[in-house]
Amino acid sequence: MKRPRNFASDNNSGICPEAWTALEEANQNHAPGYGDDRWTKQAADLIREVFETDCEVFFVFNGTAANSLSLASTCRSYHSILCHENAHVEQDECGAPEFFSNGTKVQLVPGANGRMTPQGIESAVLKRTDLHFPKTRAVTLTQATELGTLYQPAQLQAIHRVAKKHELKIHMDGARFANAVAQLKVAPKEITWKVGVDILSFGCTKNGAPVGDAVIFFNHDLAREFEWRCKQAGQLASKMRFIAAPWVHLLREGAWLRHAAHANKMAARLARGINRIRGLKLMFPRQANGVFVELPVAVIAALHRIGWHFYTFIGEGGARLMCSWDTTPEDVDDLLADLTELMANRKKLPAPKPGQVQNH
Repeated sequence: MKRPRNFASDNNSGICPEAWTALEEANQNHAPGYGDDRWTKQAADLIREVFETDCEVFFVFNGTAANSLSLASTCRSYHSILCHENAHVEQDECGAPEFFSNGTKVQLVPGANGRMTPQGIESAVLKRTDLHFPKTRAVTLTQATELGTLYQPAQLQAIHRVAKKHELKIHMDGARFANAVAQLKVAPKEITWKVGVDILSFGCTKNGAPVGDAVIFFNHDLAREFEWRCKQAGQLASKMRFIAAPWVHLLREGAWLRHAAHANKMAARLARGINRIRGLKLMFPRQANGVFVELPVAVIAALHRIGWHFYTFIGEGGARLMCSWDTTPEDVDDLLADLTELMANRKKLPAPKPGQVQNH
């Protein structure tokens, strides 16, 4: 029996073996609560080793909390935060950044392929500098971006220069940070604190962990009283060891990068196959574990009917196909086979009914 045919999200994958083993080990005996356990300390120390620097580390339940509380630590209510117009903090977090920062305004910056540019950031900063408009205080970057692309180290360095010029703090949404590191083949420090990133929301749930993100402060001043923010926001886990323990095994054994590299490899396989199918083209460069492709709406409906799950939220015909740590070559090849057949017979496919082409 085939597995569920799911390319909708890397959140849909299960818990990887390393994380599962860690949970079993952490479950053997009693341990102090609220982060005073050995697992939480060890996970934080391993993060410091991975980034090769002293940093403050906090664990929260999810990426929305990590992003929102991080940004709140950079701003006051009369400030503004710059983000890309497709950023998760704008599109998918239900106003949480504004809520947890007591009303800090989120301003949108355009940019090709999901990336902001130094010019775009500076233009947004200088557009309004009067007292009647929120003062720009921070910029948040997504690595890998919501469109599956990456910021190269040189691009991040250029953004740091303009941020420093205008006294902006830099936050990085790293929900798929592991995929970026695996693809760029750089040390994590080369795309974080060495290029001016003050805070990183480091996600691992998309990479095999069951729950929990790490908030990493490279700028120690911004971490002041952050534990109180976490507590007030309901993000202090009483049994913190079950959030932290998977990180220990994933980081200590290098599985976080192996799983990310595998997901990227499966996405590359999928992208190559799509490029060989007549009539299809990728919407954005494939640089991490996501593939974006334009499909005829009748083909989208047909794929849904035969059991394939994926999101279609980028205009009519835009499909996002996400690969995970547990995506197999067979999964990819099965999807490509169905795509090839449907594209060859697309003129014979019935027109989709209203509401049939939607996120699955």
